[in-house]
Amino acid sequence: MEYHETRHNVGWMVVDAFAKSQKVAFEDKRYGFVAETSVKGRKIILLKPTTYMNLSGNAVRYWLEKENIPTEHLLVIVDDLALPLGKMRLRGNGSNGGHNGLGHIQQLIGQKYARLRIGIGNEFQHGAQIDYVLTKFSDEEKQTIAPLIETSGEIIKSFVLAGIDRTMNEFNKK
Repeated sequence: MEYHETRHNVGWMVVDAFAKSQKVAFEDKRYGFVAETSVKGRKIILLKPTTYMNLSGNAVRYWLEKENIPTEHLLVIVDDLALPLGKMRLRGNGSNGGHNGLGHIQQLIGQKYARLRIGIGNEFQHGAQIDYVLTKFSDEEKQTIAPLIETSGEIIKSFVLAGIDRTMNEFNKK
């Protein structure tokens, strides 16, 4: 995988860790790698889009339609340059914040879906954003990110069982 363990791939890192904790494996399917699991009887479909990030809305829309999933049951997990490394923010809807992947998803399905943004920091010089997001985390940064990945798994479970409002109340204040 070309972007494995890069800042831009932190969403995949979260989904991989969650799948591992659930003891499920991904299958290569249309528009992405897909795994299915459940928490307390509630079905969860994990998707790692294989489209270009700027076209990830194609994968999201396809799987929502294929599985008949309402957008309010969608949680998208992304990297965020605007958040400091080690911070995360959960929202029930809103703008794409300049994230091209979220922008494409919004073009295709609208804004009313939950998103978990994981801060990757913005320690780069003007014009070096692309190089920055495609670099791997340092060992020190991995130690900062590791607890977020674990907490993200708790957020996924809470989102599925309790919904976005209760999950935001619980996790956004941490």
